[in-house]
Amino acid sequence: MRSVAILGATGSIGGQALDIIEKHPDQFRAAVLTAYASAEQLFEAARRFRPQAAGLVVPPPRIPPDLKGIEWFFGPDCSQRTLEAVRPQDALCAVVGVAGLGAVLTAARVCERVLLANKEALVTGGRLVLEAARARGVALLPVDSEHSAIFQCLQGAGDNRPVRLILTASGGALRDWPRQAIESATPAQVLAHPTWRMGGKITVDCASMMNKGLELIEAHYLFGMAPDALEAVVHPQSVIHSMVEFADGAVLAQLGAPDMRTAIGYAMGYPHRVPYGGQRLDFAHMGALTFQPPDEERFPCLALAKQALRAGEAHMVALNGANEAAVARFLQGRLPFGGIARTVAQVLERTLPGAMDSPEAVLEADARARTLAEAAMAESITE
Repeated sequence: MRSVAILGATGSIGGQALDIIEKHPDQFRAAVLTAYASAEQLFEAARRFRPQAAGLVVPPPRIPPDLKGIEWFFGPDCSQRTLEAVRPQDALCAVVGVAGLGAVLTAARVCERVLLANKEALVTGGRLVLEAARARGVALLPVDSEHSAIFQCLQGAGDNRPVRLILTASGGALRDWPRQAIESATPAQVLAHPTWRMGGKITVDCASMMNKGLELIEAHYLFGMAPDALEAVVHPQSVIHSMVEFADGAVLAQLGAPDMRTAIGYAMGYPHRVPYGGQRLDFAHMGALTFQPPDEERFPCLALAKQALRAGEAHMVALNGANEAAVARFLQGRLPFGGIARTVAQVLERTLPGAMDSPEAVLEADARARTLAEAAMAESITE
């Protein structure tokens, strides 16, 4: 039985991970549960799984009497402190945004394996995370469906060298919209994803295709591939989760129903597979699987992410920080959807090259990017 920390236990990824733990109590124990502010939801999970420690970024008014036997931590660093107190074998890092970087670095320092569902940790601090993991021989196991697919395909590589990673994208809720309509899409329209059910921020990123750009950066770090060896392709059916092309021309793909529990279970059980009772593919009735190149004119965020990857670490932090700030404003109804890409572009133009040699440097660069983003968004409102 492996002890697991679920950081972001009340989110989509965390909830599905807890479903797997509940189905396989002989294999996994939820030793740590943390969340941002969903206290009642976390309390319910704590009653079901009785972790050793739990944490909330936003402190609740009180802890229910029946949960006082659990060690509780509060504040922005609650995930880090729960990991240090319990030192579970595995940490599933599903905290959204750059806020999760500290927890990922702590997990690399105190756990045996890091199950990485926080792509922003690699986008903003990829070199730091890799160095921390290598220092202790800690395994980084991808949980994003695309990176899990690549990881699974690479298990069959043998001596055949991978030369290209092809990440598939659903295209999001606005995939077939004309450019003018995309500009004024509402949060409700953007959040109506055609195939996946995820949190608000990542669903917006899917619609702008920023999510695919962030995933290309994540793949660069996870698999050591050069930017020119990374490619995205729109695949509306979301059946093929990604592909790897090898030096001999062979291409391996991983297929499955669009269910994140496949990738979560593979990371949790690796090198074994963990059944979860999900839908099986019916090839006879599936119909056509189609592909098309992403339209970077309608969805410029993908091109901006590629630009940041080539520009270096400071620009990747700026890309992420500006996007997080702009998406937050969009979800509040204070920025048009098209303003997300414009804001990110302006911040990248105003960012100077630089290396991120410490978590503090990352957070400082992130703060600068958010300040620039707020200024750019304020300018656009007054124009």
